[in-house]
Amino acid sequence: MAQLIGGLGTSHIPAIGNAIHKGLQNEPYWKPFFDGFPPIRQWLGEKKPDVVVMFYNDHGLNFFLDKMPTFAVGAAAQYNNADEGWGIPTLPPFPGEVDLSWHLINTLIEQEFDVTTCQEMLVDHACTLPLKLFWPEGDCPVTVVPVCINTVQFPLPSAKRCYALGKAVGQAIQSWDSNKKVAVIASGGLSHQLDGERAGFINKAFDLQFIESLTTNPEWATQFSVHELVEKTGTQGVELLMWLAMRGALSTASAGVRRVHSNYHIPISNTATAVMALETV
Repeated sequence: MAQLIGGLGTSHIPAIGNAIHKGLQNEPYWKPFFDGFPPIRQWLGEKKPDVVVMFYNDHGLNFFLDKMPTFAVGAAAQYNNADEGWGIPTLPPFPGEVDLSWHLINTLIEQEFDVTTCQEMLVDHACTLPLKLFWPEGDCPVTVVPVCINTVQFPLPSAKRCYALGKAVGQAIQSWDSNKKVAVIASGGLSHQLDGERAGFINKAFDLQFIESLTTNPEWATQFSVHELVEKTGTQGVELLMWLAMRGALSTASAGVRRVHSNYHIPISNTATAVMALETV
């Protein structure tokens, strides 16, 4: 059976892509964010995952307001990154893990998650930036299964539902008939609001409590409704649903998790940024 080695989380602000492209990682504005990655890259170099399952939210590149599935799973042999208008260089196509995709899809439907199956899929910065952040040199060494969660068009799935989705994904990974090593990635957040009267809103206290809970009390945030999470984290801060799905997947590990490394920095582009790695033990 496949081995679920751990989970990663990172923010995915488009400006990060420009900073990478322009080589600004050591500039004072960017350095506190990028300094969070070397310990995690070292851990990845030791563990060498073969596959990642990417929990992310589409920003209008593949889905739009007229057709917005709650949960969608990629089942493509390769995924293409297209221009979103941010000025970020697009990445070359990267390979999918089709066998795991179909195993996830079948398992999720058996567990009564009504997922949209995507045999062709464009992926935006929310999917590509984590790959570039965690594996900055050369071609990405992993295959990918994208799992898109709607955080754009209400009604949104609840925190409890996203945690349960992650748990089902974790069970599917560990029942996959393969000797490959799999990591799960959460892309997004943390607290931020980009529009309206609360534009620029950041809730540091909540963010830090949420990060801590992922190690010590992973279901803590599931007590809040989506509207409560918007109040506490901002309209775009609900991207923390990806982190809950990632942590739900790790909850299937028999002996729990340990924190490899985490980093929190504010603000970048009016956003609270974080990076984290958890290892199954």
